[in-house]
Amino acid sequence: MRDRPVPGTSWPQRLARWLLGLALAGAGVSHLTVAREEFLAQVPPWLPVDADLVVVASGVVEIALGAALVVLGRWRIPVGWATALFFLAIFPGNVAQFTEGRDGFGLDTDLARGIRLLFQPLLVAWALWSTGAWRAWREARAVRHR
Repeated sequence: MRDRPVPGTSWPQRLARWLLGLALAGAGVSHLTVAREEFLAQVPPWLPVDADLVVVASGVVEIALGAALVVLGRWRIPVGWATALFFLAIFPGNVAQFTEGRDGFGLDTDLARGIRLLFQPLLVAWALWSTGAWRAWREARAVRHR
């Protein structure tokens, strides 16, 4: 399916969506291969599920979301919301890594782990802006309030 320009999206948004999709797919592949051990540091030990299962499942989800961001232009808004929700769902793991002082991905100080936390809201915003999901929500909200 060809990703055609959609009214309300600009080429910078499409480029940002494709870059996010490629980054997510790459991260997902690394969950399953070379960085699997590193990702285990982000799984809170109090989570009542096998940590390796969480890493594998989140990797599969990242690959699926990444591919969807790149190839499903017509579905970009629901995919944007799903991606933003995914980033919110994994945030507790990042918080746990910070509060429990677990190292991973070179995040071996509280400062480095704290800075990492600041990037999660940017990822949510990136997903919503690049897909036009935020704009679509605002426009639908404006119509409801007329």
